[in-house]
Amino acid sequence: MNDTTDTADPVAAVVVVFGGRSEIGVELATRLAAGATVVLAARGADRLADEVAAVRAAGAAAVHTCEFDADDLAGHARVIDTIETAHGPIDTAVLAFGVLGDQARAETDTAHAVAVVHTDYVAQVSLLTELAQRMRAAGRGRLVVFSSIAGARVRRANYVYGSAKAGLDGFACGLGDALHGTGVQLLIVRPGFVIGRMTEGMDPAPFSSTPAQVAEAAAAALAAGKRAVWVPWVIRPMIFVTRFVPASIWRRMPR
Repeated sequence: MNDTTDTADPVAAVVVVFGGRSEIGVELATRLAAGATVVLAARGADRLADEVAAVRAAGAAAVHTCEFDADDLAGHARVIDTIETAHGPIDTAVLAFGVLGDQARAETDTAHAVAVVHTDYVAQVSLLTELAQRMRAAGRGRLVVFSSIAGARVRRANYVYGSAKAGLDGFACGLGDALHGTGVQLLIVRPGFVIGRMTEGMDPAPFSSTPAQVAEAAAAALAAGKRAVWVPWVIRPMIFVTRFVPASIWRRMPR
């Protein structure tokens, strides 16, 4: 655990971003930072100076970093233990890690296909289950999960990434139902194409968003106690329409 402030408020809410280098994750952290103790958990945690500065400037009571490898499933509980020992129970956990992967490579490279699904689905399931178990026992807490329009109806052009997001969305929906009445809130954020580092070099799709826009919508939905939010909202009715597109046309749709 790397401290980045000299003092911390022991009664401040604890916000943890798993994937502390994520553009959306950091943007959301700045919107949840006021008066909170924020932990940015990521690989290379000692190289998060810009992210730490942004969260501190947003009014966090304290900002810390923590080494976290999403793919190390056995280490998930240990990382949470480290955070909770230092700062107390996690009030809000944001799961902001993930990879887009290379679809063309994944179609012939089995290891790459499995790696994408492992990070975008298996690792998320592992961490969500561990966090939900602890929050349920405490009777409080908030979980933020990032799904994607890619998982609503998987397209041939990015079916590896899309299938992982479809699985994550289904798991999160079920987990949210299981947490109903426990005092734990789970929010599923379903953005369309997001213009950022992950999609650099790709042509933006219609109704694209920026990381800041996704984070703003997520923060508002979290505050309102919602279970899910589409970003932008207009893609929700669009997704309904896609259910009726014939497979012969759908398989030619771009990513």
